[in-house]
Amino acid sequence: MLGCKQVLLLSASLLVAGCGGSVKPIGGAPNVRVVETAILPVPTSNDYRVPGRAYAIGPFDKLRIDVMGMPEFSLQEVQADAGGRFSVPLAGSIDAAGKTPEEVSLVIRDRLREGHVRDPRVAVNLLETVSQLITVEGEVEKPGLYPATGNMTLLSAIARAEGTTEFSNLKDVVVFRTVENQQYAALYNLAAIRRGAYSDPEIYANDRVIVGDSPQRRLFRDLLQVVPLITTPLVVALQR
Repeated sequence: MLGCKQVLLLSASLLVAGCGGSVKPIGGAPNVRVVETAILPVPTSNDYRVPGRAYAIGPFDKLRIDVMGMPEFSLQEVQADAGGRFSVPLAGSIDAAGKTPEEVSLVIRDRLREGHVRDPRVAVNLLETVSQLITVEGEVEKPGLYPATGNMTLLSAIARAEGTTEFSNLKDVVVFRTVENQQYAALYNLAAIRRGAYSDPEIYANDRVIVGDSPQRRLFRDLLQVVPLITTPLVVALQR
């Protein structure tokens, strides 16, 4: 188990038994402080790519192509093939591999101009990328890597892995996330989420979800003696 020096931050709304007022640090843990939020920090763009470098489209990425005012040339969803190529009406086959969405929009624009479309305005948006993944492990039917989507939550991430197994401990779901080089871990109770005790948390690319009893839960063992995981999750920031 990690000691107190390895835990920097406990993030939880510790209004135990409905008591309000200010929240005090947990006694005997000088390196643990309580804050008023129980939400994991949201990753920034720098957590996904090299600073200053825009995202490059890769194989099997899903895109949306909008040609303003011309729905006949627009695509609500198109998936690049293994070589990073896809087709657009009139513009033909587009080689998008290694290009940014903005660069691809310019390629499509030029192709449409060649096809005698006057002043086409093209927008390319990334819908889903297999180069931005989440990991789902533990007591789920199909552990593995899954594409991250913009509206993914903890429950939908577990559903991607075809749900929990008959041996799953729904009180023990840990999510690991790194934001600005700081690693965080959060412990959730799926049963509490399903009852509406607290919100289904959002899941982002590079998150690691572990379902069921695991060594990772030991991070929270002493804290759970003070704070029941009923009305709020527990979030800790870890030293490297």
